[in-house]
Amino acid sequence: MASIERRPSGTWRARWREVPSGPQKTRHFERKIDAERFLDTVRGDLARGLYVDPSSGRQRFGDYARHWQSAQIHRPTTAAQVASHLERHILPWFADKQLAAVRPSDVQAWVKGRSQVLAPATVEVVYRYLAAIFKAATEDRLIGTSPCRAIKLPKLLPAPVIPLETDQVLALAEALPERYAPIVITAAGTGLRQGELFGLEVKHIDFLRRTLRVDQQMITLSGRPPFIAPPKTPSSHRSVPLPEIVVRTLAAHLAAHPTDGLVFVNTQGRPIRRNTFGEAWHRAARAAGIPDWATFHDLRHFYASLLIRHGESVKVVQARLGHASAAETLNTYAHLWPDSEDRTRRAVDHVLGADPTAIENDRRIDRG
Repeated sequence: MASIERRPSGTWRARWREVPSGPQKTRHFERKIDAERFLDTVRGDLARGLYVDPSSGRQRFGDYARHWQSAQIHRPTTAAQVASHLERHILPWFADKQLAAVRPSDVQAWVKGRSQVLAPATVEVVYRYLAAIFKAATEDRLIGTSPCRAIKLPKLLPAPVIPLETDQVLALAEALPERYAPIVITAAGTGLRQGELFGLEVKHIDFLRRTLRVDQQMITLSGRPPFIAPPKTPSSHRSVPLPEIVVRTLAAHLAAHPTDGLVFVNTQGRPIRRNTFGEAWHRAARAAGIPDWATFHDLRHFYASLLIRHGESVKVVQARLGHASAAETLNTYAHLWPDSEDRTRRAVDHVLGADPTAIENDRRIDRG
């Protein structure tokens, strides 16, 4: 299946077949030993199932990235994010390069360049998509190894959540138009995401049992009408207990704006778009003196902080917010749970700060 011959020009031609009946492949070398080493590698890779056709890596990154993109099973919002990152941050640098021509140093230089214009968290997301494309190319046997190896990303500086104060939430609701004010109270009292609230229908509210069911969200993408889709993750399907303030707020809202469909709509009775609500939010925030950093998601943080402040466990907070894991909940809100500094001090003082008689009494108790 493999052989080496010398050509009239003095170079050495290595010939091999990927399968016995397949087409013959050739590659030329200046030295015979280089041809022999190459064929040894080919034989070994074929035997281990790791063979990669040397010509496969000539495919343009842009062509393969488009193929990869079309084959992904993404939620609509994720698909839109992937398309945006590809067009703005990946393809302008790699589209015309051959897959096999991209080196780790090229990727590292690209990361450094993106780090100067993007936040560290965004750089990490964009890099993750680039790495996924090269990983797929490796699994498709187009390249032997991915260039996304040992790449240093900018450090993510922790930014602890700072919940809004209660008077800020109430002031924000007061400053919003009458139709939108209940959205703030409902978000602060249930922790629902913005899309979950905009997709909330009357049938999801059980006023008798005072619960709210989350099993869909409203997706708003540029260039197409808003549409209903499943929640963000499987764990986002959940039932949330409704506090009395939220029950009264929803009841009053539905009495003023009767409907059997979406609970919250715009003045034309259509689904609310994020950008439309965002404009109203920013106007209300300025009027209420709310900090510039505050976003709709901070109402979700406010809800979580209330649960933690009143003694709810990590598992309860995780379930109420629809987090996929307790780790996700802790990574976001661990600093809000009461710490054990005072208990630590008392424990040490009890031993090291106690008088010898007390220590001996403790030992006798331990010995039973």
